Amino acid sequence: MAASVRVFLGAGKKRERSGGAVCSSGMTQWYQLQQLDSKFLEQVHQLYDDSFPMEIRQYLAQWLENQDWEHAANNVSFATVLFHDLLSQLDDQFSRFLIENNFLLQHNIRKSKRNLQDNFQEDPIHMAMIIHNCLKEERKILNSAQLSNQMEVGGVQNTMTGMLDKQKELDAKVKAVKNSVTDVEQDIKTLEDVQDEYDFKHKTFQNREYEPNGASQEECKKEQMNLQKMFFLLDIKRKEVVAKIIQLLNTTEHTQSALINEELVEWKRRQQTACIGGPPNACLDQLQNWFTIIAESLQQVRQQLKKLEELEQKLTYDPDPITKNKQVLQDRTHSLFKQLIQSSFVVERQPCMPTHPQRPLVLKTGVQFTVKLRLLVKLQELNYNLKVKVLFDKDVNEKNSVKGFRKFNILGTNTKVMNMEESTNGSLAAEFRHLQLKEQKNAGNRTNEGPLIVTEELHSLSFETQLCQPGLVIELETTSLPIIVISNVSQLPSGWASILWFNMLSTDPKNLSFFLNPPCAKWSKLSEVLSWQFSSVTKRGLNADQLNMLGEKLLGPTSGGSHDGLIPWTRFCKENINDKNFPFWLWIEGILELIKKHLLCLWNDGCIMGFISKDKERALLKDQRPGTFLLRFSESSKEGAITFTWVEGSQNEPQFHSVEPYTKKELSAVTFPDIIRNYKVMAAENIPENPLRFLYPDIPKDNAFGKYYSRPKEAPEPMDTDTPKGNGYIRTELISVSEVHPSRLQSPENLLPMSPEEFDEVSRMVDPAEIDTVMCSAYTA
Repeated sequence: MAASVRVFLGAGKKRERSGGAVCSSGMTQWYQLQQLDSKFLEQVHQLYDDSFPMEIRQYLAQWLENQDWEHAANNVSFATVLFHDLLSQLDDQFSRFLIENNFLLQHNIRKSKRNLQDNFQEDPIHMAMIIHNCLKEERKILNSAQLSNQMEVGGVQNTMTGMLDKQKELDAKVKAVKNSVTDVEQDIKTLEDVQDEYDFKHKTFQNREYEPNGASQEECKKEQMNLQKMFFLLDIKRKEVVAKIIQLLNTTEHTQSALINEELVEWKRRQQTACIGGPPNACLDQLQNWFTIIAESLQQVRQQLKKLEELEQKLTYDPDPITKNKQVLQDRTHSLFKQLIQSSFVVERQPCMPTHPQRPLVLKTGVQFTVKLRLLVKLQELNYNLKVKVLFDKDVNEKNSVKGFRKFNILGTNTKVMNMEESTNGSLAAEFRHLQLKEQKNAGNRTNEGPLIVTEELHSLSFETQLCQPGLVIELETTSLPIIVISNVSQLPSGWASILWFNMLSTDPKNLSFFLNPPCAKWSKLSEVLSWQFSSVTKRGLNADQLNMLGEKLLGPTSGGSHDGLIPWTRFCKENINDKNFPFWLWIEGILELIKKHLLCLWNDGCIMGFISKDKERALLKDQRPGTFLLRFSESSKEGAITFTWVEGSQNEPQFHSVEPYTKKELSAVTFPDIIRNYKVMAAENIPENPLRFLYPDIPKDNAFGKYYSRPKEAPEPMDTDTPKGNGYIRTELISVSEVHPSRLQSPENLLPMSPEEFDEVSRMVDPAEIDTVMCSAYTA
């Protein structure tokens, strides 16, 4: 490879940056979000908590969207400036409320300002990270809503059609249960009327027997026969009602089984997928609607059975169908209701640190995290009647714990009452926002004594509550997906790898010993998950060619990534890959960080080929015009690096040259588009030239990258000693220069093909003074 040197030749004006959230029409992102359907608004609601309240987002919408929070999240000075600017904005907002004489909003804004000062005065970067992540997640929600609308307008694909058909079928079944309950209710009223009439006439007839009033014997027989007919009809009606309730419970059980064992299971699997970067999980509102209808129906059946019991107490006989069946029906109704309520208690949002919203289930000791519970049964009588308690590693004890398994205490408020004010749609919810973990420093509790490293230890959060109604007590419990607990942020990439592996291959949240013998992953599944890691933080996942290259690194060059081989956990995350001193996943993680911080726009535009083998690279470039280049990620940098390779024509064979890869250090000083724009190759005393002309396959360089240059190209201004301009300094800018061996200046017919390795051997670091001399010579000429 050609080594490169970064030297100052001119400094352009500072590139303007913004949050990019305000549309060209002037409509703020916040306004756009408020126009979305409730299922998307619920996702927005979940972004905000007490650390950065939604009311500040509302008051300062446009100002917040015009600031560069991404830059502030990486620069303490800039973050401090924005923190104080934010406080000033709140002071201005307070003044407006003062003029309006709005005492309540004055109180709220003062409280918000005080909380911000308490939380972020000493750590403004933390605030910048939270705001940057909120704005980014908002944009993802807007994109999801837009995609959803496009699918509705453009027609739903066959898979979506199948899902909709299934939902319509289930919706019809749930409505059938509701309608059946209504029919039974009407039948019981009719039964009650028939029984009251029979009871009245029967008592009247008995009174006549004891107090004859002149009725003939024939009339008495006729009346007795009518009473027998009425009793016969009453018995038939009772049997019909009991039979209908039995049928209703059969239908309810079948429908409820589909809800719990199919729909809820599928939602939980989708939640796992969404946690590791897959498609966003569908909103729970539809599932809640079905659960609630079934619960209301079962509650009505309970009341109907009580009514039948009252009718039985007024009149019974042998064999009475109510007496015969009531206990079985009551037990069955109770069992169905209990099963439904217990299944409806779910973790709506898995444990997550607000500072790392795209890395849920990895928690750092001493850092607050949030988790949200939801009851899918929405009954008014349950509001504020369910007190939830959170426990850590409830099912882990001395008998089943792994040797060296760490233990933790939960700090913060670990109990909360579920209520309908915790969510925008009025569902019963409880959100824990200020929990922290602290490791127990007991003797013999050292992690390195056991078979698992820190980032392979799986822990869990359990949540318990109790539903109490007259004659009914139900214990409710749910468990989070397994979590990884780290003590240093440097452990986050390895911890995230464990979360990926578990949620890709296991659906049992209580399988905390998973990494004692982790299963292998099929490449077809792992490749999809790898693509999600890119599409979840950018607008572009990995294509087939890119995945093939990654498949070769894991499965070997003969597979081409197409063979659906098995990849062990150690190969993915623990063993050094090929001849490098780092594992595959940490290499991918480094590239992800590089893209997020320095290459996002280029990646989203598809300018970066990224993952490509050297053989494939040469095959693509060999038939292209001289000066054609492509961008790829370095395979030798753990921290993530990017390089470009270009083709140079000759009369023999095309020559390929790759520049020394650029890391985050260089890209923090100069943007990659500017590097490509100003890159120079210098041969002996020749004038440096930029060899990069066309982005593969044939896009002119300036067309591909021009919109990302820091400033337009400017012609050099003539030197005028009589008229001083600016501050008197010559402007400089940072560029990259590579030197070519003098043998490259020979005529093409005498030049032998030179390999990239040879090019790298003859290259050297060019001294800044030499570059100044060359540039001055070029200027004076």
